[in-house]
Amino acid sequence: MAAGEIATLVTDATPYLTAALTAYGVAVLIRVRDDAADTTVDMGRRLLQRVFGHRNDGEQLPAVLAEAVGAPNDLDTLGSLRLAIRRELEADRMMLADVREILASARTPAQTMIIHSGRDTYSSGRDMTINRRVDLCALPLLSARRTRPGNGERMRQ
Repeated sequence: MAAGEIATLVTDATPYLTAALTAYGVAVLIRVRDDAADTTVDMGRRLLQRVFGHRNDGEQLPAVLAEAVGAPNDLDTLGSLRLAIRRELEADRMMLADVREILASARTPAQTMIIHSGRDTYSSGRDMTINRRVDLCALPLLSARRTRPGNGERMRQ
C-alpha cells in the first residue's frame, strides 16, 4: 500500500481517535472494556490499542500519545499523532490489515427508506434532509377564488 493510501486511512481514523482520547484520556490504552462507551469512542480506543499496544494502569503512554491526550483538539498535536500512526502502519503490514478491518467494521451499510405519501414519493439515505419544492404551476390562481354571491350575483368559480 502506498504512503498516500495509508495517510488517507489514518485521516479516516482521526474522528475515532479524538473521541477516544477525549473520553478516556491517559487511560485510553488500558485493557478494561467499557460497555457504556459508544461505538465511535470504542472504535478509537481499539485503533489506538492496536497501534500503541495495551498498558496497565499507571504505565506511561508513548510521548506522542501523551501529548495528544493533553490537547486532543490541537491540530498540530493530532498531526503528530497521525504521522506516528502512519509510520507504524507502513512498518507493519499485519497491523495495517488489522486497522483496515477495524475501520471497515465501523462503516455501516447504507440505509434507504422510501415513504409513499399521496402522489409524492420520498427516498432518502442516512443523514439526509428532504425539502419539498412547491410547484408554482400546480397552485390555483388567486384570481380564480370563490366569491360570495350578493345582489343577485351567482357564485363564480
